[in-house]
Amino acid sequence: MKKEQLIETSFEIAAERYAAVGINVNEAMERLGRLSISLHCWQADDVSGFESRGSELSGGIQVTGNYPGKARNIEEVRADISEATRYIAGRHRLSLHEIYGDFGGRAVDRDEVLPEHFASWIEWGREQGMKLDFNTTSFSHPRSGNLTLANPDDSTRNFWIEHTKRCRAIAEEMGKAQGDPCMMNLWIHDGSKEVPADRLRYRRILEQSLDEVFATPYANMKDCIEAKLFGIGLESYTVGSYDFYLGYGAKKGKIVTLDTGHFHLTENIADKISSLLLFTPEIMLHVSRPIRWDSDHVVILNDDLTELAREVVRCDALSRVHIGLDYFDATINRIGAYVIGVRATQKAFLQAMLEPAGQLRKYEDDGKYFERLALQEEIKSLPWSAVWDMFCHTNNVPVGEDYISGIQAYERNVTSKRV
Repeated sequence: MKKEQLIETSFEIAAERYAAVGINVNEAMERLGRLSISLHCWQADDVSGFESRGSELSGGIQVTGNYPGKARNIEEVRADISEATRYIAGRHRLSLHEIYGDFGGRAVDRDEVLPEHFASWIEWGREQGMKLDFNTTSFSHPRSGNLTLANPDDSTRNFWIEHTKRCRAIAEEMGKAQGDPCMMNLWIHDGSKEVPADRLRYRRILEQSLDEVFATPYANMKDCIEAKLFGIGLESYTVGSYDFYLGYGAKKGKIVTLDTGHFHLTENIADKISSLLLFTPEIMLHVSRPIRWDSDHVVILNDDLTELAREVVRCDALSRVHIGLDYFDATINRIGAYVIGVRATQKAFLQAMLEPAGQLRKYEDDGKYFERLALQEEIKSLPWSAVWDMFCHTNNVPVGEDYISGIQAYERNVTSKRV
């Protein structure tokens, strides 16, 4: 039997099996096709960016590995992202850090950046059919230090306030140009290696800085605030902790970003979804994979990811939860890292969309907890992979492991020639 026939036959069997538990697989595939995931530009070049100063990566983060062929300039980053999308079904977005502006080789400090430095990105996104999201960049700069927006020094703090204000203005122009709000994420590394003498002082300063930054309202961008557990070299205290941003977001109506690598490894990130939906307007997800710490491994289809996707779908919150990837692995082919991560995330959401949620709720409402648990267990072995294969097939992207050879060819012909 040819592979195409095998895909179709397997799908027909899967459709019948899912119909038996009340699920229409075609509707699930249509929903998945509308799911837009924001790819992160910094996987392509190990968070180097295009500033002329050539600063080393700093500010509580680091990239491990030196796999050959990383992108060296704006053209190569764009080419690699375009290549990655050849193996990913659907229409997706691109998330840019401020340091990825089109500076034309000129020195543009971060408190001087303008929308014009991202005009070519806006045009590229239009050509590619990719809408843009944006991020401030507080790390890898001579004025980063240990404190930026929470810095008691007026000069340093005002520098970063101005940077953040300008990033919001850039995000506004992106959203206006693409006719869809740009998600503007704010993450700072501010913290201390040892316990500070006054925790409250720095958090009060950060609150004041954020109030000043957010004073200007915009209609075409959405503000997201991202917490972190700790940064490398800043392990004892993080100013922008989860508790801080959760309180600020609930009080000020801002979107809280949940990065799956920014919590204790035993915390259940999925459990936070329903709580945030009650008290914050929307949620931004940065999907990563921590191993022992915020190690930014490539996202794979594991229990944490599938449970996160299930919770979003169970809450009927796909219109209020925005999904982006955030990892940087330099130990493997970088285009492959993109493709593995996006496809794994799509698989997790497909499984969630194939869950017979109505029947599970009915069992629960009737107090039939044995039946609920039994059905939860049985759906784990339903033939969701046959539906996934058909989703890829109908969207004209490689089915199964077929994308490997394409990425290998791109490495032979393109990235291996980068010296």
